[in-house]
This record gives sequence, structure tokens and C-alpha cells, in this order.
Amino acid sequence: MNDFVFDAIIVGAGHAGIEAAFALSKLGKRVLLLTISLDNVSFLACNPSIGGTAKGHLVKEIDALGGLMGLAADSTLIQLRMLNMSKGFAVQSLRAQVDKLKYHQFVKEAIENDSNIELREGEAISIDIDYANTNKEPHYKVNTDQLSYQAKAIILACGVYLKSKVFIGDTIKEKGPSSFASATQLSHSLKNLGIPLRRFKTGTPARVKKDSISLSALELQTGEPLHYSFSSLSKKTAYDKLPCYLGYTNNHTHDIIRQNLNLTAKSHGHTEGEGARYCPSIEDKIERFNKDRHPFFLEPEGLNTQEMYVQGISTSLPSTVQLAVYRSLSGFERVQIMRDAYAIEYDCIDPRCLSSSLMHKDFLGMFFAGQINGTSGYEEAAAQGLVAGVNAALYLDKKPPFILRRDNSYIGVMIDDLVTKGADEPYRMMTSRAEYRLYLRQDNADLRLTELGRGLGLVGDNQYKVFKQKLKGIAGIKKLLKNRIEFGDEVVSLEKYIKHHQISFEDVMGLEVLKGIAKAAVLEMYIALRYEGYLARENRVRHEQARLEEVGLPQGFDYKSISGLRLEAAEKLNKVQPHSIAQASRIAGVNPADINVLIVRLKAMNND
Repeated sequence: MNDFVFDAIIVGAGHAGIEAAFALSKLGKRVLLLTISLDNVSFLACNPSIGGTAKGHLVKEIDALGGLMGLAADSTLIQLRMLNMSKGFAVQSLRAQVDKLKYHQFVKEAIENDSNIELREGEAISIDIDYANTNKEPHYKVNTDQLSYQAKAIILACGVYLKSKVFIGDTIKEKGPSSFASATQLSHSLKNLGIPLRRFKTGTPARVKKDSISLSALELQTGEPLHYSFSSLSKKTAYDKLPCYLGYTNNHTHDIIRQNLNLTAKSHGHTEGEGARYCPSIEDKIERFNKDRHPFFLEPEGLNTQEMYVQGISTSLPSTVQLAVYRSLSGFERVQIMRDAYAIEYDCIDPRCLSSSLMHKDFLGMFFAGQINGTSGYEEAAAQGLVAGVNAALYLDKKPPFILRRDNSYIGVMIDDLVTKGADEPYRMMTSRAEYRLYLRQDNADLRLTELGRGLGLVGDNQYKVFKQKLKGIAGIKKLLKNRIEFGDEVVSLEKYIKHHQISFEDVMGLEVLKGIAKAAVLEMYIALRYEGYLARENRVRHEQARLEEVGLPQGFDYKSISGLRLEAAEKLNKVQPHSIAQASRIAGVNPADINVLIVRLKAMNND
């Protein structure tokens, strides 16, 4: 029977489930990773890329904490680019085109070679909870149609598979993304446990055959000539094995779409879920924005396939109309569609039922991670999976949870947004969501988080050695700041030279005095000196926010019992059950006067 008893069970082997499994394994737990198909393990069901604006920050943070996604992306690269190079360092983000099949194979092999993880194909159809003789600590039983598995902790990382339906015109099929099977029964079990579900919607564009496109009609998008990597364990390099291409829709494209809007799944009344505002279908773009053209990118799905992904033109129009739409594009006049575009709808939860550890407030040991929490994107899912995995292990060891905050990570911003504000549509990470983005840069993710990962037991010796070498390099530069160098007709200190607004990072890297010092260390010092005043001001606010995060609030408290607190505020506080004064201040409907009442009441409670 030990074959069916585990420390933790993870339902779903997408990007959230993978990071959760590896985190639990590193912390010594025996894990069952249950997936509806072995072929969808860490599958890139939508665009063949990792990273991007703000998402690259998440990948760097996952890596700094000892996660797998950055290493997997580096190992399967097709093209690598640094976005927003013309803007400040705070919003620069790394983005990689990866080989979709090789990415899946890399991750699956890593799982199969992990002795603490048992990978098993099977659809979870129900969850039973046994509280008998466990001091209110539940035992979970996950049932497939043939077998049952038991554990004291469970992580639901079901992605977009719960009762998922795919829409192409008026055709509806009960399928998951990329024609994988839908999980048709687990939603009913969750509802029976009292966990309310809602419907969200997303979509994906067609995959087209490369040889059927006149690529010369499109703008070439080459890789970054400079050397980068997502993972500190990877060799930093420039990758450009295959190019991407930029194109634009036109008035003819828009006319075809307008004439056929009555044929979309939405117009037929088939869909009910909320779609992603920041990743709209091409028909939504045409209706919403009065533009003569919209950009799209043509991206390779892999090194050994003709399939190309048309990013920016997702749709649920019928197949015949899709062909007309794509053939209206310059260079696509003879295009062959290999896979139709589609919309997909699925069940997910309201993440406000979760604590900041991603554990459900009503079920000890039950965690949720990824798109089941109302997010979109591989990177958002992977980040949640890592946090859920760590906290499941800490729960099993009866240790305090691991909570990332808004002032120390993009992951902390995302999770706080989810559990405090919820998500009325698929949530996407953006740099604008972070109040302290000048500090929360991707280049210093290791400085912010590696020690935390090391303390948890997630960061191995090799990664920690690389981190310590970077710290040594930064310390070495600090000793050189008073050194005098020639600058025009002057002789100035290295510190003054770096601060000069006309000096670029490349100029600094070329200095003889810094020869032999790692580029990453030089970059940290360059940014610290160039943005010294701005960082100091942001840090003052950040430290004050951190102080308020330490002012804890009791869990399970009835805020309606506090006299002087407005009814709306009390109702919102009761629903969220914030863990701190800082989190309470971010709840919609709770104003500064309510916070003052809370602080007074908290002081009185502490004095009683």
C-alpha cells in the first residue's frame, strides 16, 4: 500500500505542478505528480516562449530561489532577446524563443530522474478528506477512475483543464489546450467540498506552415547580440538559431473580421467566461481599437518543425474564415494553416479564498497554484507552483509558511494581488503592478532572493557558489570607487565617472581598472550609483511598507465586532482575512480611516 501513500500529491504537471514537485523533492518529500497525459508535462500549449516584460523578472526570481524554469529555457533556446533596451533597467526583461518539444522533453526527463517524484498518468476525478484521528489535520485521498492515492498535503495545479471547452466558430469540443483531454469530473468534487468555481476564457492563434509564407514580406526580428541567460547556472550566451518576424494586419483583414463577427463563439452565446483584457482576440482588438493595423509576430515552434505561431492574431472564428483572415496578411497570401486558432474556457477559483502561502483558508494542507487561481501565463504559474510547493513542505514539517512580499519580489506582488484583490479576468504580471520596480529588477533577483532560497534548502551548492562570487565582485568594485581615472581633461574618481550621465554601461565595462570583474557585479554597481537618489527614496517607502507588513492581524477574526469600523470595510476584511495591516490597507473598500480604527483596536487587544 506504500505505493499509494505520499507526503504530497500534485494534480497537474504543467508549469505550476512542475515547480511545486521539484520544491517538495528538494525539501525531502515524496511526491506524486498526477497528470491527465504524460505528453502535456510542462507543455507550452500557447506561445513557444519564456519570459517577456515582467515575466522575465518572474523567471529570474524562480531561478534565484532554486527553481527549474530558467534552466529549462536556457537549455532549449532558439532565440534570446532583451526587451526594452531603450528604457530604464527596471523594465528591461529577458525573453526567449524556445523549442516547444525540447522544452517538454527536458523537464520530463528531469522529473523522471528525480527519485522523490513519481510521475503518473491519470485523471483526478474526485478528492475525499478524512479528518478521523488526525487532530483536525486532514488526510487527502485523490481518486482516479482506477486508483486512489493518499497524502497529508495536496496541490491543485490543474491549469486550464477543469471542464475545459474549445471553441472554433459554433463548434464546441470538450478538450484541453492542444487537443489534450479535458478534466471533466474534478470540478464537481471541488464544488461538493464547498469551493466555488467560476469560468475564465483565453485563446490561441493558428499555427501555420513556414514554407507557405513569403517571409521577405515581413520584418526580420533577430536575437540579441549580447550574452545573457535566465539561470545563474547556465553559460551566458547570445542565441539566434532561427529568426522571428514582424508583420501587420491591414484594412482588408479588418473588413473580413467585421463581416464575420456574428460567427464567433462569443456571438453564438457559447462562451460565458471572462477573457484576458491584456491578451485580446483579434476580433476584440478590431472592435475595441480604431486602428488601421495591428502588429503580429511570427515565431518558430521548434528547430525541427514547419509550424509557426502567429502571436497577436488569436481568434475563435470558423476555420474557413480563419483562412481568409490569415491570407489577407502581406506574405500570407498562400498560407497553409496546420492547426486552427481557438478560444478555450475553463473552471478556476477565486484566489481570495487563499492565504499568502497559497493554502486554502478552510482546508489545511490544500494548496492551489497556477491558472486555477485565475492567472495567465507559464511564468505566473511556475512562480505560484514554487511557492505552493515550498509551503506544502513547510506545512508537513509544521513550520511557519514562506511568504514573499511586495517589497522584495514580483512573485510577492502577484500573490498579494491575487489573495487580496482577486482577479476578475485572467491575471497577467506587468511591471506597472510593482510599486518598487526600480528595486525589483531582474538583474538583482539573486541579490534579493538567493539567501532566502538557500535558507529554505532550495538553492544548491553550485548555484550558491556563483552567487557568492557575484557578491565578492561587488565588494571588489566598492574598494575601487576612489581610484582616479582620466576623463576628458580631468582626473576623477571611478565613482564620479560612473555617475556621469553621458557614460554608458559599455563604457564602464571597458575600463582597465575593472578588468577581470564579472559583468553582473559591474552592472549592480553601475545601477546603484546612477540611480542612487531614486533608489534611496524608494527604499525609504519600501522599508516603511515592510514595517507595516510585520504588524500582524489575527486570523479568523470577526471584524464586524469592531465598533467604529464601516460595514463595507468589515465585510471586505472578513472575506480576505488579511495577515497584516499592510495587506488590509490594499483591500478595495478599506480606506485610511478604517486602517486607523484597526491600529487602535490592535493596540487595545495587545494591551489586554
